[in-house]
Amino acid sequence: MNNLIYMDTIEGNYVKEFDAKVIKNGENYVILDKTVFYPEGGGQPSDKGYLIWENKKFEVLKVIKKGDAKHLLKEGIILAGKKVHGMIDWDLRYAHMKMHTAQHIISAVVFNEYNARTVGNQIHKDYSRVDFYPVNFSDEDIKFIEERCNEIIKSNAPVKIYKERRDNLEKKFDNHRWNFDLLPKSVKILRMVEIENFDICPCAGTHVKNTKELPPIKIIGKENKGKDKCRLIYSFKATNPQF
Repeated sequence: MNNLIYMDTIEGNYVKEFDAKVIKNGENYVILDKTVFYPEGGGQPSDKGYLIWENKKFEVLKVIKKGDAKHLLKEGIILAGKKVHGMIDWDLRYAHMKMHTAQHIISAVVFNEYNARTVGNQIHKDYSRVDFYPVNFSDEDIKFIEERCNEIIKSNAPVKIYKERRDNLEKKFDNHRWNFDLLPKSVKILRMVEIENFDICPCAGTHVKNTKELPPIKIIGKENKGKDKCRLIYSFKATNPQF
């Protein structure tokens, strides 16, 4: 299994370039011994970027993970055993980092205030969405959630990434918040993302170092997705796109 450079520390989420060796290749894909590229999963799209070999740039369209992270190339073949230099699309990565940390803030606010679980999410570059159950939000609720989230952002809370044993965490924290029951029993070590003095949650995604890196959150849409299930669509006030 290849080494995912962003996994172990929050600093690893900011690595933009890396050198690696191709350990397996196929038609229009390569597997590397290590990578900075985030493979799609957990509601977060994969990174995009380039691999450079012999002064040629090979565009990485998507990265998927089934065991190893497989880098899908737009065209061309890079042979196994060759060394490459990788570069991610930093603007896209950083947008996903901000959106994902914002999702954790929204999810924690909704759980703390309304006792509703996050049951789905999808990160995009300019806007994202998160689904909650069981809950029905009023306009006043939406305003409160937005204001509370922005208080957290303004608190300049550090964000940490670390790993801890699952059995220790199950003794200390609420399964209702974390959805432990949805995690395979074979997963014994969990990667935790902690927003200091506010939230701790298992997550494999990429995140910012501090909430001060986030613009103010703006909830730009609400959708009823079934009985007691509500979707919130959010962006940042600096962008506020149409979705």
